[in-house]
Amino acid sequence: MRDQILAELRPRVQKLAARRPPGLAVVLVGHDPGSEIYVRNKIKACADLGIYSEKITPNETISTGDLLGIVQGLNERREIDGILVQMPLPKQIDSRRILVSVNPDKDVDGFHPMNIGNLVAGIPGPRACTPAGIMELLRRYEIPVQGQKAVVVGRSDIVGKPIALLLLHQNATVTICHSKTVNLEEECRRADILVAAMGRPAFLKGDAIKPGATVIDVGMNRLPDGKVIGDVDPEGMRANAAAFTPVPGGVGPLTVAMLMSNTVAAAERHLCSA
Repeated sequence: MRDQILAELRPRVQKLAARRPPGLAVVLVGHDPGSEIYVRNKIKACADLGIYSEKITPNETISTGDLLGIVQGLNERREIDGILVQMPLPKQIDSRRILVSVNPDKDVDGFHPMNIGNLVAGIPGPRACTPAGIMELLRRYEIPVQGQKAVVVGRSDIVGKPIALLLLHQNATVTICHSKTVNLEEECRRADILVAAMGRPAFLKGDAIKPGATVIDVGMNRLPDGKVIGDVDPEGMRANAAAFTPVPGGVGPLTVAMLMSNTVAAAERHLCSA
């Protein structure tokens, strides 16, 4: 499905390139191994599509003020349509100030409070990439959402809250669960669509899955032996779910594809209004 989405973006990029290619700037602070892999995948996707990309790697001791200066400089550059500040940032940096400093129209991660507000109100705008990818997956596999009971386990600003809102906009009945939820497994067993995004390896077992449910496993947890596993026990998921996303190789590649989609859409807006 990732390849299908990227193939659909290619002619849009080629059309824009007659004036200038879309531009994405990725800011990577420090040497977090996971972040370095994510950024490498994003830069590669840009190159494959013909999107201009820049990777900016400030010293990991950079201050909040200096990083704000870098973001402001990117805000002012007309050839840069999207700005992505890779999380997590080093502890000395005020991450919230950095995220808020990105021009909302260049916020291809969909994390700016203005874009979150647009999501709440149902106003078009950049959507967080992982939730947007999940909705594309449900749409393209023709999995019904309207009228279905959806349970989201996890309440992060990056996945849990935005996917709950996107499902709600598609007329699902949505329950958000978290670490303080009473009778969590019972809540999960009610779900026609179960989204697991709590970051705990194999936390949900097969008996938490309603037979025939669709399970979206967003978890990417690396075990001591190097194996990557999701938030749902894979054997229980295979035994009970009618449809599910594997880990690795399920939601992750879609996240990169939706980042490319957000970048192309931003370039279209910018060049149309130029």
